[in-house]
Amino acid sequence: MAESAKIIVVVPTYNERENLPVLAALLSDLKLPGLQMLVVDDNSPDGTGDVADELAKAAPEEVSVLHRTAKDGLGRAYIAGISRALDENADIIIQMDADLSHPAAVIPTMVEILQTTDAAVVIGSRYVEGGEAAAEWAWHRRLLSAFANVYVNTLLRLHVKDATAGFKAWKADTLRAIDVATIQSNGYSFQVEMNYRTVRQGRRIAETPIRFEERTIGASKMSFKVQLESALMPWKLLFKRS
Repeated sequence: MAESAKIIVVVPTYNERENLPVLAALLSDLKLPGLQMLVVDDNSPDGTGDVADELAKAAPEEVSVLHRTAKDGLGRAYIAGISRALDENADIIIQMDADLSHPAAVIPTMVEILQTTDAAVVIGSRYVEGGEAAAEWAWHRRLLSAFANVYVNTLLRLHVKDATAGFKAWKADTLRAIDVATIQSNGYSFQVEMNYRTVRQGRRIAETPIRFEERTIGASKMSFKVQLESALMPWKLLFKRS
């Protein structure tokens, strides 16, 4: 893959007007050739979409915006953004949250791994050596996260330390091969299904350590419905395969 690869960072947003300009500045400061941010806004009532439009107007070569009228889940937003990025002939597509929990400084490392190895996707991982979850997490949240990874890996045999992670860099041809547009799951189970399809294709998942930060502005989008879907998804994938 050429050094001048087109890299699109897909960032779904819902009520992230304070965080989005900070993230845009962090990405710009990387000075990574070919890097662009695609904001996928789900009609945020706090005006995040307007903030995104202003960022795109100020730096059209660095920021673009996809406005959606319905808020129908993280997975749907990612599929919309990834599909747009593929249509725009991106070479590398990065999934990243808008809440500043994912360290932008690790993106060059993730891109380098994709460009210099046979990895199909690189996960920014909390659970490989050198990785760390937010210090602010309570013990029960740490336990839940650890259990979720053991649960998913036991059922699906992904052999991934951080199977539920949402910070990923993908080779575009991998996303086409797993037919990402047909994924039906939503929320965090969307991440698991993408990993599962990648492994089933015989492609390699790499992980690189990150420190996952707790959001300081705004509210978490995690709900009971999202947690329930995440718990059921591995079984659905197994039954579908059978």
